[in-house]
Amino acid sequence: MRRIRFAVAILLGLVTVLDVARADEAAAWAALRAGRHVALMRHADAPGGTGDPPGFRVDDCATQRNLSDKGRADAARIGARLKSEGIAIEKILASPWCRCMETATLLKLGAVEAAPTFSNVVVLREQTKQLTAGAGAIIDGWHGSGILLVVTHGANIFALTGIQPSSGEIVVVRNGGREPVGRLRLD
Repeated sequence: MRRIRFAVAILLGLVTVLDVARADEAAAWAALRAGRHVALMRHADAPGGTGDPPGFRVDDCATQRNLSDKGRADAARIGARLKSEGIAIEKILASPWCRCMETATLLKLGAVEAAPTFSNVVVLREQTKQLTAGAGAIIDGWHGSGILLVVTHGANIFALTGIQPSSGEIVVVRNGGREPVGRLRLD
């Protein structure tokens, strides 16, 4: 009897977790459809751990950790999904790292602007406070009618929101603040 109760408790817990995830996703979609929010997207799949190899250069993609074929396909699929949902992307900013710029470009949602303040805070540890403050100022100051989409690194999103996203995940935050509204895992 204990085993049955234990199994039922586990199943109820899983159902609760799924319900919370669905509600979180629904809130993210509603915010994106409403406009005036910021979507923080972690770059798509780029195998090889975190950070970059020693001696990397931001201006040389051959020296960095780059998107995998899966990452490229995921980025294209995520962009198509956002487009099919009618999400009005007003502006796209990306970390100048190649995996972020390539993800943003493959979304095919508009012109992509490199934004150095969204550079990798893992690699640029000594600049974390300045980078995060600059990124926060952009998010806090967003007053467009559509969505500001920022493609950056997981550690940057964590520093801004306290959420550690998976590859290709989008964390939607309110404009004028960094309070998470919801999350989308579309890959």
